[in-house]
Amino acid sequence: MEHIVDDDIESYLGHLQRTRDPVLLEMEARAAASKFPIIGPLVGRLCQQVAQSIGARDVFEMGSGFGYSTWWFAQAVGPGGRVVHTDGDAKKSAEAKSWIDKAGLGPRVHYEVGDACEVIKKYPGPFDIVFIDIDKHAYPDALELARSRVRVGGYIICDNTLWSGKVVLPASKQDADTRGVTRFNKDAFGAADLLTTIIPLRDGVALCLKISAAARDPKRKR
Repeated sequence: MEHIVDDDIESYLGHLQRTRDPVLLEMEARAAASKFPIIGPLVGRLCQQVAQSIGARDVFEMGSGFGYSTWWFAQAVGPGGRVVHTDGDAKKSAEAKSWIDKAGLGPRVHYEVGDACEVIKKYPGPFDIVFIDIDKHAYPDALELARSRVRVGGYIICDNTLWSGKVVLPASKQDADTRGVTRFNKDAFGAADLLTTIIPLRDGVALCLKISAAARDPKRKR
């Protein structure tokens, strides 16, 4: 249940998209040494690509850790853009700031310490992107909070939406985190204001495009 993508394919993709930035390389080494989960360069590049494709200038991260995903979004928003970094651990937030400053991206990032689901309530938006990577049992709540804060044409991006394959387990065998992920997936695909695809990259990445109600109405005027 742990491998979503064939190991050889994962290695091939990793070779194509291998990290070259020296600060990012250090961050990846830090994550590997401490076994800290990060999105990695494959998902990081996807996040940057999506952000740049819509001209994102304002990004809210629900769960940022020591700043690895923040680096990718900060690259995407460009000078004058903003990424709101959130983490419940003040030490992780401070570490993230040191990495981001070292990368020369400091002016693009704002830091918040606390529960991301509470912190985001202080930000009405609209954001171009809300990125979700918090405790999995909180994913359904995070989705609802993000939906009201993403502009039409913006994205909710969520990591770990295949959850090491555990999303296919019978409901009776799912723990709270797995139930949170499966509920998120169901809600994201069922939402009238979202157009959602899950990409089976690494542990699964959901791309949820915010659309207007008319976009789902087959009777709308063209």
